Parts: sequence; structure tokens; C-alpha cells
Amino acid sequence: MPKVEPIIEAKGLVKKFGFKTVLRNVDLSLEKGDFLALFGHNGAGKTTLIRILCSLMRPTSGEIRIAGLDPHFEREALCKTIGVISHLTFLYQTLSAFENLRFYGRMYEVLDLKDKIETLLDLVGLTKYRNDPVNTFSRGMQQRLSVARAIIHDPQILFLDEPYTGLDQHGAEDLKKLLKRFRNQGKTILMTSHNIDRGLELCNQSAILKSGRLVFKEEMSGILKDDFKELYLNLTGENPLSLGVSS
Repeated sequence: MPKVEPIIEAKGLVKKFGFKTVLRNVDLSLEKGDFLALFGHNGAGKTTLIRILCSLMRPTSGEIRIAGLDPHFEREALCKTIGVISHLTFLYQTLSAFENLRFYGRMYEVLDLKDKIETLLDLVGLTKYRNDPVNTFSRGMQQRLSVARAIIHDPQILFLDEPYTGLDQHGAEDLKKLLKRFRNQGKTILMTSHNIDRGLELCNQSAILKSGRLVFKEEMSGILKDDFKELYLNLTGENPLSLGVSS
């Protein structure tokens, strides 16, 4: 069989802020259609890794290829290939929900934009708030709109950094359904999470980052949730219950 080229590949990633090293020789490889859930406590380096892979930050050293693109030199092409959902919404607060999506849709040259916006607003449950400015939205509503913003151009890769932040139970279930749809469409997903129960629901791979080092990465087939929690404790010395997971 011909060798399958990874759609996300990072080799020897190092990131330093002054004298502080946040990422330490991280190697990561994902194929098209993989869904990786990445776990670790605050300060482990999860957000830094996501920001580097999305070209929002440059590594101190190391190599990256995303869908065959170099994030530093081919950033415009990369942005059309990826979608980013994080605790930062990347929304314009004084614009309405519709205006935010129109802005991003035009930037990505989305066809049939008005119909696409209406479909997305319905998908994230914000149709009746389409003309309201974002600065009147609750945190959960802003996160819902952020999801629509991230997928308006139908990206083949999704980077999600704590995407459930600010969502109520209903919003979290809606996001779970969307992620399941994306997974079934063959999109590649890398999601960071504090919540092991939530993070393991849909992924086919899991990984653990500790103090900037990738100390575990495996397929999830055959690994039970409780076994993973015990593994997390053994590898990090940290109780997974302190991550905010349910018992």
C-alpha cells in the first residue's frame, strides 16, 4: 500500500518565552480524518501548541506542515484550510451576528454567502439574534457564533482549544453533535480539553502533554475511560478529577 502522508505533522517543536521553555521537542502526526483529544493541566503547553499549528505563533525551532503547507510562509492558503475554535472568539463585538459571519465569509470568498450564513445561524441556534450586536450576547452565545465563524468556509482541518468553554449544557450537546458530524465527514480534528470525559467522547486518538512534553499518544481502540484516567495519573502524577471531569 502507498504511504499515507500526514495532514498534520510537527517535528521537534520547541517554544521558549525568554528563559521559560513551554514546548520541548514535540513530535506530532495526524492523518486525514483523525480526531485527537489532547489533555493536560493549565501550563502544560496545549494552547501554545494549537497557536503554533494555526500560524498564530512561531515556534522557537522545529518543523511544521499542515495539509502540505508551511504555516509561516503559506499562511493565507493555510487559513482557507483550517478552522479555529477557542476561548478567544475572534468576533467583532460591535457587529451583529450576521455581519460577523458576512465579514469572515467575504474574507474566505464563500459562495452563496447569504444562504450559508442563514444555515449556520440556524445550526448554532442564533437565527433570532442575527441582527443583534455581539457585545449583547452571553458568553455561551458568543461561543456558538464562534463555531459558525470557524466553519463558514468548510475547512478540512479543525483546531479546537477548550471549545466547550462558556457553553451551557444545551450548547455543549449541540457542539458535540457538530463535532460528530465533522468527524463523520472525514475532517481532521485536534481538540484540547481539561475534561477527560468530554474529550474522549468522539476522538479516535488521545494524547497527554506534561510540562511541554508529549508523554503519551495512542489510538483509543481498546482503551477504556477509567483506564485512561489511571494512565493520566501515572504519567503526570496529577489526579484527573482535578481537571473538572465528572466521576
